[in-house]
Parts: sequence; structure tokens; C-alpha cells
Amino acid sequence: MMTFSLSTGAALPAVGFGFWKVERSDAAKVAQKAINVGYRHLDCACDYGNEVEVGHGIAQAIDTGLCRRDDLWITSKLWNTFHSAEHVRMACEKSLEDLGLKQLDLYLIHFPIAQKYVPFDMRYPPGWFFDPAAPEVRMEETRVPISETWAAMEKLVDDGLVKHIGICNFGTSLLRDLLSYARIRPAVLQVESHPFLVQEKLLRYCQQEKIAFTAFSPLGAASYYSLGMAAPHESLLDHSVVQCIALEKHRSAAQVLLRWGVQRGTSVIPKTSRVARMKENLQLFDFELSPDEMQSISGLDRHRRFNDPGVFCETAFHTFCPIYE
Repeated sequence: MMTFSLSTGAALPAVGFGFWKVERSDAAKVAQKAINVGYRHLDCACDYGNEVEVGHGIAQAIDTGLCRRDDLWITSKLWNTFHSAEHVRMACEKSLEDLGLKQLDLYLIHFPIAQKYVPFDMRYPPGWFFDPAAPEVRMEETRVPISETWAAMEKLVDDGLVKHIGICNFGTSLLRDLLSYARIRPAVLQVESHPFLVQEKLLRYCQQEKIAFTAFSPLGAASYYSLGMAAPHESLLDHSVVQCIALEKHRSAAQVLLRWGVQRGTSVIPKTSRVARMKENLQLFDFELSPDEMQSISGLDRHRRFNDPGVFCETAFHTFCPIYE
């Protein structure tokens, strides 16, 4: 497995397995299968609602000798309702408990959005609504500066709950501001990135600042069809440029897209429940794309963001909540 070196010297596996949209009933088995075929980078989050089950799968994999805990890189994420300083540690400890771990390799701020606190005994994971039973159901934002949240994240490192901290869904302006006061610099930025959303300037800035870049949704639109956030005609897997390169390389379209991601210096976190696809998505390191092929794929850029709170929060949660503009 190819890895990317973090500023701390730690090695982040280039290909991870994402647990977003993995059903709770399947998550333990999917985690076991992923580890069995060779995944060592597991991307989790409170908001995915399946950390207990993923934890069971991890424990079973360790108990049966598929791996040791030290072989795994396990990421989780701080949800929006836990941004206040007094809630960050309890949220992290909840994810650790659910995953059956003593320490996370990486803990990320999931969105630069602070929402009103929802106690665990009221609802967990909290989701996007403060009160789903309210007459006019909507998100409830609150004013918590990123600096407050980040200081509490740094304390998690100090106290040994996590090894590294980072952020998701930040742009260069928020990153620059964070770097101006961070005592512990962010190790990783995780954002949506694929050939329809290349994010070249953001990647270049992260490389300049020695922040590792992880691409979620590296295969593009498919995960968003069922949510009404993308249409089948936006498929990268079916795009003629990708298909032609795949044919020439004797590879699948998914392998070409993932190889493009790791070859440009980003770790990628695809998801699938099929073992054959799991294996296929790891088989990226015995071929390369030529400079012309890399450019052809990058040239597909449409600045098309499928996962945009400025769109889906208004559509699904009745609250206008742009973060990228």
C-alpha cells in the first residue's frame, strides 16, 4: 500500500475505505471484509450512524488475527452540534466508545458549521435538525468560532485521545485563518474531489502548507443519485474520456479515477459493499497514467460539487447554509 507522509512523519494509507451510507445492518461485515482484503485506512464519522457496528467489525478482525490495532488508520469526525469547547471531548469519547478504541489516528471537524447542541440522550447521532418534531423543522445554527473548537481539538491530542487532528470541507481562507493561531497544525484536510471537481488551487495550497489532502467521493456522482443530489448523466464512470483510458490500460473506470487521485497526491476513500470491487479499488499501484492521460482527466473539471451544504441544507433541512462562497 502506498502511503503519504504527514508533517508529523506518520504514514497515511493512500486508499481508504469510507463508511458513509453503509447500512448499520451491514457495517460490521463490511468492515471485516474491507480489512480482510487489505484496507488499513478506515474513514468513519459520528454522523454516519454506524460507528458501533464498524467497531464490532474492527474488533472481530483483530480477534481473528486479520490485523493488529497498530496496523489500522482509523479516522472519525466531530459533528456540527459538538463544536463548543465543553462538547468536543465528550463527542470524541463517544466515538471512541462506539468504535471500541482507546485512541483515534485522526479526528476531523466534519463541517465548518456550528449547530445547536443536542444531548446524547435526546438523539444520537444528532443529524441536521435540532428538533425533528417541531412545527417548522429546520437546522439551528449557533455562534462558535473555529478557534474555540480547534483549541479543544488540540487538547484531545495533548490528552492522548487522538494522534492527529484535521478538518473537512474547509477552503483556503478558513485554512489560512486556522493556521494563524493553531498550536497544533491540521494534519489532514478532507474534501470532495474528483475530475468534475479537481480543486487544483486547494490541493496546491495544502501541499505548500504540508497538509495532507484526502478526497471523498473520488468516483464522483454515484453516491448522490439516491439522495437526488446528482443525476446518472453526470457519471464519471461512464464518461468517454475515462472509459477510453480504462480500455487502453486494461483497467476499470473506477481504477482509472482512483489512480488519478493518488497519482496527483491525494489519498482517496471509495466505498463499496462488494468484495470484488473492494479488491479492485486497491489494485492501483502496478500501473501509472501518463502526463497526457492525467491532463485529459483533469480537463474534465466542471467545478461540480455534489456535496454542498449551500444547496442540500436548504432543500432537505429548510435552512440556507452556504459555506464555500
